[in-house]
Amino acid sequence: MASQVPNRIANILINALKGGVVPRVGLEYITVGRTQEIAAILHDIQMIEEGSASFRFIVGKYGSGKSFLLQTIRNYATAKGFVVVDADLSPERRFAGTKGQGLATYKELIQNLSTKSKPDGGALPLILEKWISGIQAAVKAQPGVSDVEFDELVERQIYAVASSLEGMVNGFEFAKAVVTYWKAYKQDDAALKSNVLKWFRGEYPSRKEAKDELGINFIVNDETWYDFLKIFAAFLVGAGYKGMLVVIDELVNIFKIPNSITRANNYEKILTMYNDVLQGKAKHIGFLMGGTPQCIEDKYKGVFSYEALRSRLAEGHFATADIKDLSAPIIRLQMLSQEEMYILVEKLLNIHAQLYNYLAGLSHDDLVYFLTVEYNRVGAQTHITPREIIRDFIELINILYQNPQKTVSEILGDNSFEMAKGGVSDEIIHSEFQEFEV
Repeated sequence: MASQVPNRIANILINALKGGVVPRVGLEYITVGRTQEIAAILHDIQMIEEGSASFRFIVGKYGSGKSFLLQTIRNYATAKGFVVVDADLSPERRFAGTKGQGLATYKELIQNLSTKSKPDGGALPLILEKWISGIQAAVKAQPGVSDVEFDELVERQIYAVASSLEGMVNGFEFAKAVVTYWKAYKQDDAALKSNVLKWFRGEYPSRKEAKDELGINFIVNDETWYDFLKIFAAFLVGAGYKGMLVVIDELVNIFKIPNSITRANNYEKILTMYNDVLQGKAKHIGFLMGGTPQCIEDKYKGVFSYEALRSRLAEGHFATADIKDLSAPIIRLQMLSQEEMYILVEKLLNIHAQLYNYLAGLSHDDLVYFLTVEYNRVGAQTHITPREIIRDFIELINILYQNPQKTVSEILGDNSFEMAKGGVSDEIIHSEFQEFEV
């Protein structure tokens, strides 16, 4: 019920949606539809918990609800005990590049590392401290452990987790960093702890600096960052989490790379991840990637321009727009139905009324009239998106709240209410606004 939405959350929801941005909190109060898509991804998450891996593309037009779905899944995964890392691609952040763009993506992912208790990112120090104190608590709970034995038993368990990583690619160095963090923790050496965190986050500019400060002759770079994500997933499971979910949005930024060789290098990195997941080389890790239909299907510049990916991802002969195979690697988002949009605007009306402390005065007929006006616009059948309808609706109820003498038909009829422009093509959306998704 809308009455249960805390005012702080209600305020974030209304302001974010009015601005065309996906709020990070409170999505459970406004989620409608998408039950099949969510169920399919939640099944993936269950498989990741059991030691498997998954890889999905979430495909939909600008404003169709890609980022909303990704954010909903992100919140669910952290609540279930997963660690989630997420990043939006941009000209500076890609999967591969000659100017450290792959490493930039890794840095962004680790910076946004989130858990249930730290949902806004930056959770790495917390995870390491919680892991060590968890081991200490478990050892302390054992009967008859002396102080000398205590340190030895804790250390043994720390080394057990570290040695389990050593067999992985670059795992030896990662294990060394984990042990170094433990030593810094034991000695209460804040500077050393900070340096280990800097190393985990990929912030050392050279191997020499890492060797001088940590004794580790290795740093994360453009070639190795994906291997590091796999080691992180293994470590996090050893530290008591269910697994790692990697959420990457704005794949359109790969599609926009003008150089065909650079584009191919990026698609090759996606192929490596995809193959690892399907061949069972990756464990306890899931990938969700969001993009527009064009950036996936364009045979000159999209994902499908890379033949090895196209042959793996292209649908078979039996799936149609109405009959979808939701176990396929690509989940295509259909537009929300008019019934689902009605439920959504009704929820938003109640949240707005609660936030501004008034009695919601719009009737069922008013809501139907608003949606009829929206859907009857020229081009609405093919171009209107939930984002545009939501933005229009919040503008409408703001105007009604500020001008209580007005009626819905007066506002919608006298053109003082400027409706969102339908039919804006992907190409002409200004680049600085393309990262904002609902």
